[in-house]
Amino acid sequence: MAKSQKKRQKRRHKHADKKTAAELADRHALYEDAVQCAESEIDFVDAEFQRLRGRQAYLLREDFCGTANVSCEWVRRRSENRAIGVDLDSEVLNWGRTHHVTDLEPDVRERIRLCEEDVMRAQTEPQDVVLAMNFSYWIFKERSKLKAYFKRIYGTLADDGVFFLDCFGGYDAFRVLKEKTKHDHFTYEWEQAAYNPVNGHLQCHIHFRFKDGSCMKNAFSYDWRLWTLPEIREILKEAGFEKTGVYWQGWDEDEDEGSGEFELVESADADAGWICYIVSEK
Repeated sequence: MAKSQKKRQKRRHKHADKKTAAELADRHALYEDAVQCAESEIDFVDAEFQRLRGRQAYLLREDFCGTANVSCEWVRRRSENRAIGVDLDSEVLNWGRTHHVTDLEPDVRERIRLCEEDVMRAQTEPQDVVLAMNFSYWIFKERSKLKAYFKRIYGTLADDGVFFLDCFGGYDAFRVLKEKTKHDHFTYEWEQAAYNPVNGHLQCHIHFRFKDGSCMKNAFSYDWRLWTLPEIREILKEAGFEKTGVYWQGWDEDEDEGSGEFELVESADADAGWICYIVSEK
C-alpha cells in the first residue's frame, strides 16, 4: 500500500473516532440552560405565597420534578425549607441526585427527598406549596384524569396550601411549527410536530443543534393534550379550588422576548404565543 493511501486512511480513522458536540453533550444540562430558571420560579412562588397567606411557605412538593433543580433551589433559600420531589423516571432522578443534590451542603441535603413514584399515588405530608411546572400535567389527556389529579393535590395540600401550575397557549400553540433560540454553545429547537384538533392531542420535541453541525434530535419528546386556560380553571374549581389567579408574563420590548415578570390579570391580548402561571388556593 502506498504511503499516501496509508496517510489518508489514518486521517479517516482519526476523524471517525472524534465525537461530535451532540454526542458529548448532556441533554439534562442543555434543558436546564435552555428552558429553566429555577431562581426566578422560586422567587415568584415564594413572594406570591407570602402575599396570599401572610406567612412564609416551608414545605414544597415538586411533581414531575425531573432533575429536581427547583426543589434544590427551594431548600437553599431558608434553613427551615424542605422539599419533596416526585417523578416516575429513575434516570432523571439519578441525574438530579448526582448533579444537584450532592452539590448541596450536608445540612441542606437532609431537607430534600426525591421519590420515584406516580404523582397519583405518592404519600406525602401536607404541603404549603405544590408545583406542577413545565406543562407536565398535560400528560393527563382526559378531563376525568386531570380532575382526579387536581383533586389529589387538593387533598395533599395543607389547609392554607397553594397549587402552582404553568400553561402556554396562543394561536401558534395549535400549529405544527419549529422555533429556534440561539444560545452561546448550542441552538435550542422547539418542535410542535403534530396537533389533532378533534381530541386536542399535541406531540412536541426538543432538539439541540451545535456549531459543528451535529444535532441531538428528540432529546425530549412529549405526548400531551393542549389544554386551554378556561378548561384548566374550570376543572380546578370542580376539584375544590375555589379561587384561581392567572399571572401573565410581560414583554421585554428591547430584547423582543418574555420579560420573566408575571402580573395578575383578568384579561390579556390574543397573542400568537404566551406563557402564564395559574395559582390555585385551597
